[in-house]
Amino acid sequence: MPIKIPNQLPATDTLTRENIFVMTETRAVSQDIRPLQLLLLNLMPTKIDTETQLARVLGNTPLQIELELIAPSGHVSKNTSQAHMLAFYKAFADVKERTFDGLIITGAPVELMEFEEVDYWDELCEIMEWSKTHVHSTLHICWGAQAGLYYHYGIPKRLLPEKLSGVYEHTVEDPNFILFRGFDDTFAVPHSRNTTVAREDIEAVPGLKVLAASDEAGVYAVKNNGSSQVFLMGHAEYDHDTLAKEYHRDVGVGLNPKVPKNYFPDDDPTKKPIVTWRSCAHLLYANWLNYCVYQTVPYDIQAIKKGIRTED
Repeated sequence: MPIKIPNQLPATDTLTRENIFVMTETRAVSQDIRPLQLLLLNLMPTKIDTETQLARVLGNTPLQIELELIAPSGHVSKNTSQAHMLAFYKAFADVKERTFDGLIITGAPVELMEFEEVDYWDELCEIMEWSKTHVHSTLHICWGAQAGLYYHYGIPKRLLPEKLSGVYEHTVEDPNFILFRGFDDTFAVPHSRNTTVAREDIEAVPGLKVLAASDEAGVYAVKNNGSSQVFLMGHAEYDHDTLAKEYHRDVGVGLNPKVPKNYFPDDDPTKKPIVTWRSCAHLLYANWLNYCVYQTVPYDIQAIKKGIRTED
């Protein structure tokens, strides 16, 4: 089944060329079923890349999805044209009276700032609070995961000695949990961040559970009771060249970054990266959509406000 996205969104052409089943708004109006309503809060600077990456993994499932995009109000994107933002993005105020089956909060390049120093922090807090009554399951990614754990549970982020950049092996700690159904015992995920969340801080909070972790990269996946909040510390959705672009960008501005680990063949940044995480990324997002959203969300989307789940 397809993911429904706006007619002219740049991701449409890219995903169509990759034979990923997308459905434009025009075609979707003829469908007489209830698609999942997903909201993407895109905090990444390269918004078109992020839209495409997430639409790719969300669209590779048997479920029909309607994806809507929002960005913080008053925050001007430096890397995405205003024409694109006006054409495809809404403000939170435009959607806050609605309910959604799922919400995705992306990462953001603000991790070296205190949360309260981020210019859209107050609005993000409002959205995260709203999600508790208007969203069935929220997926937080990278800085978005750190922000969510801090806002909902008071868990601080911690500065790493040096930037964590590369593709790391992770272990599934609870193979019976539905988010990792079908996974091998170990799997690869890209990371690119300067901060982390300590495992002991997570385990000190009742109701949170660590699902997967890495010896090198630390905790990867965390959920709350009921899976209404899921936190992922890495970027399974990254393209094959995302870390390469970041590395060469940092080299270009004189930051002297380390070569991302386990990424370039022979650690040679002139060579094409080898993708080792794509299959896990597709399975991870399919599992979240199927088990944390579709299987438990009420058919009447307004019932989400009452906290109703189909197993209740």
